[in-house]
Amino acid sequence: MVGMPPAPLTVRAAAVAATGVLVVTSFTGCSDIANAFNGLQQNAVSTPAPGPSASTAAMPFDSKFTYDGSVSLSSDVAEGLEVRLDVWAADPKRTLEWTPQNDKTFGFAVNVYDHRVDEKAVLTQKRRVYLSMVSITSQVSQSTIGAPQQPTMSPFQFSADPRTLVPTDTLRSDRGLLLNSYQGGLLVPQTTIHQLPGDTYGITLQFALQIWVEGTANTDSSFAQQTVYEVLPIAISDPTVSAR
Repeated sequence: MVGMPPAPLTVRAAAVAATGVLVVTSFTGCSDIANAFNGLQQNAVSTPAPGPSASTAAMPFDSKFTYDGSVSLSSDVAEGLEVRLDVWAADPKRTLEWTPQNDKTFGFAVNVYDHRVDEKAVLTQKRRVYLSMVSITSQVSQSTIGAPQQPTMSPFQFSADPRTLVPTDTLRSDRGLLLNSYQGGLLVPQTTIHQLPGDTYGITLQFALQIWVEGTANTDSSFAQQTVYEVLPIAISDPTVSAR
């Protein structure tokens, strides 16, 4: 299974699009993936910072990230069958240093665990889970009082069929990418949230994972489709406070 850094990881691939689904060929290196993400993210929707006449108020935000910038979100998709989404801050590595102005880079991984069998059990003994689509939308929380209302926006968006992001020898089917294979789940090493409105005090990432779940191990006729939703609120720091 794919874990989180610092342990070495085999990069599968990753892609990001401002809107819609992006289909790309496989990447082989972290630098290629970073360039693909960051280049395409330049097209994401942005909102200008509030004018100097706007008054702001400090607002609390219930961030799920830990102090060192990581979080593990878990969903039970069947009895004893867990889909796990791990997210970590990459640069800066502490989300306390994430501000509206700087680039905020994070990575994430999707894996599955069948707790009914030993982790080292062969695949035919495990209930298979296929991932057919990964989507992320976002929403910002702003503290400006008295400023003109900005339109609803999603400053960070991601949508991809994982089968287009991995080498051709990776186990997959018409249901999607197989998560519980010896090759591991889906890994996106890094992608970047760019500049946010100046009064942003939080951003909420909304993950949607479309999966196919096997009801009985090694039984093709027992698959059922479902969508796993995870919400990740992340606090954004005020650089003027940090500098004091």
